[in-house]
Amino acid sequence: MVVGDVTTGTDVLVIGGGPGGYVAAIRAAQLGRDVTVVEMDDYGGSCLNHGCIPSKALISVSGLAHRAGEAERMGVYAEPAVDMSAMVGWKDQIVNRLTKGVESLCERAGATLMTGRAEFAGDGEVRVVKAGDGQGSETVSFEHAIVATGSRPVEIPGFGFDGEHVLSSRDALALESVPDRLLIVGAGYIGMELATVFQKVGSDVTVIEQLDGVLPGYEADVTDVVHDRVESLGVDFHFQQTAREWEATDDGLLVWTDSEAEGRAEKRFEADRCLVAVGRQPVTDTLNLAAVDVETDERGFIETDDQARTSVDSVFAVGDVAGEPMLAHKAFAEGEVAAEVIAGEPAALDHQAIPAAVFTDPEIGTVGMTADEAAEAGFDPAVGEMPLRASGRALTLDEREGFVRIVADGETGFVLGGQIVGPEASELVAELALAVEMGATLEDVASTVHVHPTLSEAVHEAAKGARGASIHY
Repeated sequence: MVVGDVTTGTDVLVIGGGPGGYVAAIRAAQLGRDVTVVEMDDYGGSCLNHGCIPSKALISVSGLAHRAGEAERMGVYAEPAVDMSAMVGWKDQIVNRLTKGVESLCERAGATLMTGRAEFAGDGEVRVVKAGDGQGSETVSFEHAIVATGSRPVEIPGFGFDGEHVLSSRDALALESVPDRLLIVGAGYIGMELATVFQKVGSDVTVIEQLDGVLPGYEADVTDVVHDRVESLGVDFHFQQTAREWEATDDGLLVWTDSEAEGRAEKRFEADRCLVAVGRQPVTDTLNLAAVDVETDERGFIETDDQARTSVDSVFAVGDVAGEPMLAHKAFAEGEVAAEVIAGEPAALDHQAIPAAVFTDPEIGTVGMTADEAAEAGFDPAVGEMPLRASGRALTLDEREGFVRIVADGETGFVLGGQIVGPEASELVAELALAVEMGATLEDVASTVHVHPTLSEAVHEAAKGARGASIHY
């Protein structure tokens, strides 16, 4: 303890007020624990302030503008004008409302909120360093701690974020004017979502990617649909290219790349701004984890079990800092589990039933196993698929590309997973996630009457198809 510190105590100390942290705090308070939350920035974390919510707001409004301008074949004639500053202002209003809502929810639950940076000072103790000159610090003793410090964008050598020439995703979501030429390094979900946004509002977007395709980790027939659509919007892709260096010019910047696959052949790209979106890394360097012997892996993520417990019994970790998948809804679930375990409840997290979504155009939604993964796990997979070109609702939305696929155990019919690419895939995947979580069978899904005409009928039809009883395809 530092001499002169004020010392307080709490049952549960939550470090970080993002999705995992604030949910853990609220749930622990509901279960009767005395809870203190320490946040060094904004409540809601990166997701609410600089990621999920602002990006989806801009995805929605850019999509609206694009569809209005491309709807002539449906009899709608419009030439929408885009005011990026107004779009960002609208987005900020949403963020501010939700941020205040998170603080209010924590306070109403009975949690004590503190502003500062928390670092472990020893077993059962953290030091909270207050922001600002002369603010000092405070020592908080705890029975249990939940680390929820989240993640930050990864920088690549030579491309440090400066907010002007080289942008992080956070910088890009705050731009108040549309860059004429935007170069994006990385074709993962962040790069692809923002490539779509900026192309739709008028940028000339180029994407360079070190690998040989977009959205690594998803099946090729899923990513092909997204790649083809985004390319049709005008985005220019260059694969197997590694960004090496850049320099500022009078009207922007030049970026040089090379390709190991092409014998280190060099390419040059001109742009007004360069967005680097090659992934995210855990924020653990502020915590002084060595003081409590909490173990991390080689990438810096805190290792946890299915109860969110770390290598130290009294310390838990949730959300991005606890590793892949780095999804806000996974953080929500982990936060609840950690709080319930601390309260003595028999809680645990089933990662197999956690869905994932990419908010590209069209969207991707997946959960559980693919057919190949099911076969590798020893199942005899039964697969049903419904193409959206056969869906009446998809056609009325002018969305023909994509499909719904369901994977089940051929012997028992239990649903093992599913993959969706198409409009509202992020919503549709919830039905498949529920099926995986509850141990539903193909018959359960196929026997459930779905509203017509809806996109959800494609899930119904895929389940029937996996049983060899497809009606509409």
